[in-house]
Amino acid sequence: MAFRKDFLWGGATAANQLEGAYNEDGRGLANVDLSPVGESRLEVITGRRKMLDFEEGEFYPAKNAIDHYHRYKEDIALFAEMGFKVYRFSIAWTRIYPNGDDEQPNEAGLQFYENLIDECLKYGIEPLITITHFDFPMNLANKYGGWRNREIVKFYERLVTTLFKRYKGKVKYWLTFNEINIILHAPFMGAGLYFEEGEVIEKTQYQAIHHELIASAIATKVLREIDPDAKIGCMLAAGSFYPETCNPKDVFAALKANRDNYFFVDVQSRGYYPEYKLRELEAKGILPEITEEDKKILKENTVDFISFSYYSSRVASVEDVEQTDANLVKSARNPYLEYTEWDWAVDPLGFRITLNEIYDRYQKPLFVVENGLGAVDKPDENGYVEDDYRIDYLRKHIKHMRDAVTIDGVDLLGYTTWGPIDLVSAGTGEMKKRYGFIYVDRDNYGNGTLERSKKKSFDWYKKVIESNGEDLD
Repeated sequence: MAFRKDFLWGGATAANQLEGAYNEDGRGLANVDLSPVGESRLEVITGRRKMLDFEEGEFYPAKNAIDHYHRYKEDIALFAEMGFKVYRFSIAWTRIYPNGDDEQPNEAGLQFYENLIDECLKYGIEPLITITHFDFPMNLANKYGGWRNREIVKFYERLVTTLFKRYKGKVKYWLTFNEINIILHAPFMGAGLYFEEGEVIEKTQYQAIHHELIASAIATKVLREIDPDAKIGCMLAAGSFYPETCNPKDVFAALKANRDNYFFVDVQSRGYYPEYKLRELEAKGILPEITEEDKKILKENTVDFISFSYYSSRVASVEDVEQTDANLVKSARNPYLEYTEWDWAVDPLGFRITLNEIYDRYQKPLFVVENGLGAVDKPDENGYVEDDYRIDYLRKHIKHMRDAVTIDGVDLLGYTTWGPIDLVSAGTGEMKKRYGFIYVDRDNYGNGTLERSKKKSFDWYKKVIESNGEDLD
């Protein structure tokens, strides 16, 4: 059999993209709440435009999302019907500490996630929890300047300590930060950063990155003290860069682009800043403040496993060529690949290449925690979607994932598709960009019944899980 007997099949979501109930039960305001759908979104999530409160004329999809907060039992039951072994979800920081710097946690928030965890366990589904999936308290952004401020590390440590104590024995798998490298591409969404005129943006970004890396290591340390049986991993927005040509300049451009991503995991998995990054930051005059205590914390608290998202590969070129934008990361166009409706390259073999690159580099167990196809689905009058295009995308990717395990020897713990249920897109804020096996009747501007219905891919994925990845037809 290709996959281990205890292989963890499932799906992945994020609190801000499905929960809704943005101001219920004591929850505070978060950066992700203030990310509108439409033309303003990219400026806001990249920190180029300050949006510190809701503005007239904008629609904010995270406010209500798909109302999972009130419908989680219905949704988990559908995941269980598919046979999920694992469900990856995230914690909304502002449900636990509404302002981020509160002395005491919000019991209603802790109880909500305990109920959600218990609902998963009732069906034999392992919770895989992302501590921070872009959620960041606006109070911390306004009062402290986001992750640029070292004080945030202390508040994050308080958050993780609370979570680990409360859910000890119930949660075996934790992730510290979702797609930690997205801070380079969407710093407000990734780290609560917005920038002042004249500020050296890259210097601020790398200081914030350093604080997140320290916080991740501290979380690893705290988990091992509180619940040594649990495992903790890092999470990367992955997808290998290819050189556009065999021109050595393009090859080196691809090497550098890959290093920009892998740097984060280099630190989290190996426990120190690689020399190439130290020299680069020093040469630019943007080396963050790194104390001897920081070095010790990083060295002694490396992750147990490495998780990542994969949607497409990328292309690096030294020439001024046409660019695409997959998962907020710029790439030259690849003439050998097809592209989705959102101009993301579809590259199943690139999935195998990426799995091998990461495993070769770190030699630690891997966990694929996002992979899927965003597409416009057209339901019939019963809400049924014949999404053969999604089945085809996932089938090809799972086949290459299987080859990475059986032929190449990659140690893989599990696979969670992105968006097992339709939810709000992180990049565009749209609902019409759908990923799910479950259709949700809601449009980009909040219209619809929120009724759930199964797509064709629902039964297909159920069969994949039942056969442990053997039956992909």
